[in-house]
Amino acid sequence: MRRTAREEAELATVDRDLWQRIIEDVVSNGGNIIRPWFTQLDPIALDGGLLEIQAPGHKEQEYCQQHARDLFTEAAQNATGRLVGVCFLTRAQRDELDETSVEAAVDATTDTGNSVEGLDLSDEYTFDSFVTGRCNRLAHAACMAVSDSPGRAYNPLFVHGASGLGKTHLLNATCRKVLADAPGARIQLLSCETFVNHFIEAVESGDLNRFRYRYRHVDVLAIDDIQFLADHEQSQEEFFHTFNTLYQSQKQIILSSDRGPSETRLEERLVSRFNWGMVARIDRPCYETRVAIVRKKARQRQIILPEDVVCFIAGSIESNTRELEGAIAKVAMLSKVTDRNIDLGLASEALGGVPAPPQREITIDDILNVVTQRYNVRLIDLQSKKRTRSIALPRQICMYLARSLTRHSLEEIGGYFGGRDHTTVLHANRAVESLRDEDPQFQATIEKLTEDIQAHV
Repeated sequence: MRRTAREEAELATVDRDLWQRIIEDVVSNGGNIIRPWFTQLDPIALDGGLLEIQAPGHKEQEYCQQHARDLFTEAAQNATGRLVGVCFLTRAQRDELDETSVEAAVDATTDTGNSVEGLDLSDEYTFDSFVTGRCNRLAHAACMAVSDSPGRAYNPLFVHGASGLGKTHLLNATCRKVLADAPGARIQLLSCETFVNHFIEAVESGDLNRFRYRYRHVDVLAIDDIQFLADHEQSQEEFFHTFNTLYQSQKQIILSSDRGPSETRLEERLVSRFNWGMVARIDRPCYETRVAIVRKKARQRQIILPEDVVCFIAGSIESNTRELEGAIAKVAMLSKVTDRNIDLGLASEALGGVPAPPQREITIDDILNVVTQRYNVRLIDLQSKKRTRSIALPRQICMYLARSLTRHSLEEIGGYFGGRDHTTVLHANRAVESLRDEDPQFQATIEKLTEDIQAHV
């Protein structure tokens, strides 16, 4: 039996305070699950022990069913003090489903499968919506070049960095651009887990020929989180031959990972091939880049954030873009359910913190103080013409960190170190990045130096 408009209005009125308590619980415990469009979720009714929530669209409904149902279920149970189930529906489903079919709708939307492999590209993942900074400029430029000349610019392209820094965004944006320029292009964009599952299914069904045709007759093969191949020896063997076939045919291969090629624990022959093309690292965004990310993400969501709130969010969340988006969503959700304007107090309440003091920009002197102490060298030696390794390596590290952590140009950095030109700074940057990829201990040293420099600011 479909509800009347009056019944819907009555249910919405009754549940308003309850919904506020649920959202406050979600804001407190949601973490990385929260997305900015959560502000568009609306309660339909709490009827018969089932909380019906309307999602803004089908993709959002699928996401909620897969990732957020437990979060909202626990919040609803905390708010009501009793066992409550949660069902996410689109507007169309809400209009079509009657009370007796809601339970079936929950079951039907639980197993949604993997939408990425089917090139269900998110409208949010474009080059225009990607915020660039020192932390990701190389990866962004490489993906742009690949999208303009797939198979010819950088092949393979290996993008690596910690979770939530934008690797999936760049892979999606690259495939979207290739498809826009060449609508007939054959593209496979999928997670490593999906690739492995498809291979296992092909082996079990005895249909390897179909599997190989699917992945070896494409123009672009983009695989996210390739490091997950490490525990699958047969899948590595299959991917090795797939890689060779595509590479020899000058078809584009794009891979992402949470670590560099040499740290993936994959077979050496695969690691060697990953290094044939471009390896681009994405680092954590600096404060200025985080501010730009918050501004852009809020503008995309039509959320008006005062400048002090923007700075507070950027100063409070240092890890990655995904958590910055989650923070924006938390602030917007709390503002909506409590009917309060967004200000510093509300943002602090939503994020469970206090406003951070303004952050002073890092200077080259800050870097020198930390590096000279760590390597027991003198500033005058770093600025000299000495090329012994005990001097050259700390000098290169200083140049690398100056490029990563300050706004100085290559010429300015080179000038600070004995009047060297910009090519010397670029060489130092490449040398340090190469050492980071090859030596985990050296990478840990760079990360510790970065933390020490930031701690002194």
